[in-house]
Amino acid sequence: MESPEPTRPAAAADDPATRMVRLTIPAKAEYITLCRLALTGLARIRPLSEETLADMKLAITEACSNSIRHAYGGDEVGSVDVSYELHGDRLTVEVEDGGSGFDLTRTDRQDREGLSEGGLGIAIIRAIADELELGPRADGTGSRLRFVKLLA
Repeated sequence: MESPEPTRPAAAADDPATRMVRLTIPAKAEYITLCRLALTGLARIRPLSEETLADMKLAITEACSNSIRHAYGGDEVGSVDVSYELHGDRLTVEVEDGGSGFDLTRTDRQDREGLSEGGLGIAIIRAIADELELGPRADGTGSRLRFVKLLA
């Protein structure tokens, strides 16, 4: 039996120079290092400045930490999906989980009123990224955080 061709999103399929990496990690802090290592590997394909790489590592750490900390309550077992798309002019990172999701109105209110301790993750990502999207996954469950960094 012939194995099927791997599928890629249409935008990536249109650009032969696009590189994609997808990870699924257990929702445990000790696995965030793998997400940072994948980013370092992509930086070998398309060199990034030290500052950009450090910023993106911080952003991916914050995004994954948010999913790990908030998606799954107590001892609930879950996973975090991380996707990277490296284009010639930008790096897109998407972090998804199947947890309880987050309250967008609370995130917006924190931005307006000042952030409390432990609420800096989204603000840090906003400061680093050129684009940011927050919301549920495509199926309406969990959380999806997508950010884009334009590359010079």
